[in-house]
Amino acid sequence: MEFNVHEAKTHFSKLLAKVEAGEEVIIAKAGKPVAKLVPFAAEKDQPRWGTAKGDFVVPDDFNEPWPEFEEEFYG
Repeated sequence: MEFNVHEAKTHFSKLLAKVEAGEEVIIAKAGKPVAKLVPFAAEKDQPRWGTAKGDFVVPDDFNEPWPEFEEEFYG
């Protein structure tokens, strides 16, 4: 839907209700679109790297083969 600036100022609450309902609203000045009102999408929580720092220690032999695994897998 497209509204001119005067209509947008006069009926701003109604336009917000339309946006909340999922519609996109274009605001035009002198017939040229200048702005678009769209529903706000909240940012999803991003993982925070390093929050477990100090909670565990990687052993020095982490990449070494396990003798039990080698025996079971390779025979």
